[in-house]
Amino acid sequence: MPSDPERPDSGLHSSQQSDRQFVTAYGDGGFQISGTRYSGAVIVLPTRTVAWQPGALDTLTEDAFEAVLTADPPTEILLLGTGEGMSQVGLPLRRALDARGITLDVMDTGAACRTYNVLMDEERRVAAALFPV
Repeated sequence: MPSDPERPDSGLHSSQQSDRQFVTAYGDGGFQISGTRYSGAVIVLPTRTVAWQPGALDTLTEDAFEAVLTADPPTEILLLGTGEGMSQVGLPLRRALDARGITLDVMDTGAACRTYNVLMDEERRVAAALFPV
């Protein structure tokens, strides 16, 4: 169930680390990330969040993840939040990211938000590409 975007205490991370991005709420077509509200899809990186215009899920290519591919330090894990339910992506995308040393994990958006926060707490090199719910 989506988190109420007006309630930062609704089951997601509440870290106050200003130099790190954490998802504190999601729902109503957007996200609350480290105190800032974003409408629509986003890519969340450890130190910044960018608006994302991915197109349709079934047509994604590695080009849709430019912010992830150019991240410094390099991303090791990419969480793809596919919206309300989990959907799959094509094998060519998985292979392209794997060739760059990036493990792709696909899940619904809520699970991706929670997993991203846990991996950030573990100081992993993670990014989340999130479709809104």
